Amino acid sequence: ETLVESGGGSVQAGGSLQLSCAVSRYAKNSCILAWFRQAPGKEREFVSSITRHGNTNYTDSVKGRFTISQDTNKNTLWLQMNSLKTDDTAVYYCAGRPCGWVDFGYWGQGTQVTVSP
Repeated sequence: ETLVESGGGSVQAGGSLQLSCAVSRYAKNSCILAWFRQAPGKEREFVSSITRHGNTNYTDSVKGRFTISQDTNKNTLWLQMNSLKTDDTAVYYCAGRPCGWVDFGYWGQGTQVTVSP
């Protein structure tokens, strides 16, 4: 598998979780690595991304609460999630977009994050 997520779980509102994504050598050369999420009954949505040069981007609803990062060797992608809200409950996916591609071509299997009141 090219991307494997871990670190999901259940937490109370206001708590924190850190998601990890193991990046295979096939996905390591992606120009962009990102996190998406899909809540029950909703479409998958963009959460955050990081370019191979370290530029980051966040959807407005997580700005100031979530932080995306990767290790120096680009073997692992993280998503630190603080001040979690019930609206953050979703399956979180790691994704990679190969250079020159329009779409994300690499996807993980997802990890469940559940935030209770």
